[in-house]
Amino acid sequence: MASFEKINIPQKPPMVMVDRIVAVEDKTTVTSFVVKEDNVFCEHGHLREPGLIENMAQTAAAGAGLKPGVKEGEAPLGFIGGIRNLRIHSLPRVGDELTTRVTVEHEVFDATVVIGKIFLSGQIIAECELKIFLIPKKSI
Repeated sequence: MASFEKINIPQKPPMVMVDRIVAVEDKTTVTSFVVKEDNVFCEHGHLREPGLIENMAQTAAAGAGLKPGVKEGEAPLGFIGGIRNLRIHSLPRVGDELTTRVTVEHEVFDATVVIGKIFLSGQIIAECELKIFLIPKKSI
């Protein structure tokens, strides 16, 4: 797997939920994220469920931002169109480093279905299927 330091996602602080891209190979993107106390999705020292979902979606966006033809700084805008089979096994604490793996299952026009899994110390803490819709640049 190739490793990348530059993140190409449309989100800006305080909504950035990916610190770095660890690897990209074929249809899989792996990212790293350290949970910070001032994160908008933290409550009582834990990253809550919406933060975990957003982390998976932003990992998918980071992979889309590396596709051929996407210029640096111009990651496609998108939105979550559906969530299936969401399983939250545990909530990470402030200071925990998450590793997130997203694999593209299907791509049809501007819709992408991915399987996301978040790991903490090698254990899966969250997983789901996301349907993500990308907004083509010409329609913005």
